Amino acid sequence: LRMSSIGSGYDLSAGQFSPDGRVFQVEYAIKAVENSGSVIALRGKDGVVFGVEKIITSKLYEEGSNRRVHSVDNHIGAAVAGLLSDARAVINRARDEAANYRDTYQVPIPLKTLTERLGKYMHYFTVYGSLRPFGVSILLGTWNETNGPKLMEIDPSGTARGFYGCAVGKGKQNAKTEIEKLDLSNMSCRELVKEVAKVIYSVHDEVKDKHFELELSWIGKETGGTHQLVPQDIFNEAKTYAEEALNDSDDEDTDM
Repeated sequence: LRMSSIGSGYDLSAGQFSPDGRVFQVEYAIKAVENSGSVIALRGKDGVVFGVEKIITSKLYEEGSNRRVHSVDNHIGAAVAGLLSDARAVINRARDEAANYRDTYQVPIPLKTLTERLGKYMHYFTVYGSLRPFGVSILLGTWNETNGPKLMEIDPSGTARGFYGCAVGKGKQNAKTEIEKLDLSNMSCRELVKEVAKVIYSVHDEVKDKHFELELSWIGKETGGTHQLVPQDIFNEAKTYAEEALNDSDDEDTDM
């Protein structure tokens, strides 16, 4: 029987192309990312802010566990969407690359170099039939006095891109629409924290995913170039701002 190009037969291996030039295993990995909670990163004039919509599937869940924001090195932060176990493996590889570079050259690894190395590593898993692609997209951000803020994304295929604002996960399209309304290059990290929280709340689907935990982290002039979780007082302020904006939006829809 002749195999069709809709996936049957051609999706058994990551090392095989379909007749129309698709690698289905990579597309399935991207789908795993799209089924994840939304992850957003915004690059402002003085840093990068990460925001995560971490879906809560049980009332017994312990708050703060299984974080999706991580520090790769002191000067590089990351946020991940997709399969959490795959994300841990990729983050650990990124930390190894950063540590090896520091040991070899005695300086912190540039974000571009880390992105290239990590992209090659993820791409390696898409060309051999005995391996499967990572079901994860990773957003990486940094800031220093010389080069300012930088934001990169690596998808399951190993492709890396630079962004001013980026969104991945199930609320990707709606989040991008909201992000495009912002004047990112003229906004500070403190302003962006509020906007990130607002976007996360606005794209959250209360019908399918009732409960979620908001995670916020940043790196920039405010933190001295070190990636950190957003302080609790600023976090609470951003969360309140986002909830009020969501309530105002609901009131407007009700009036109409």
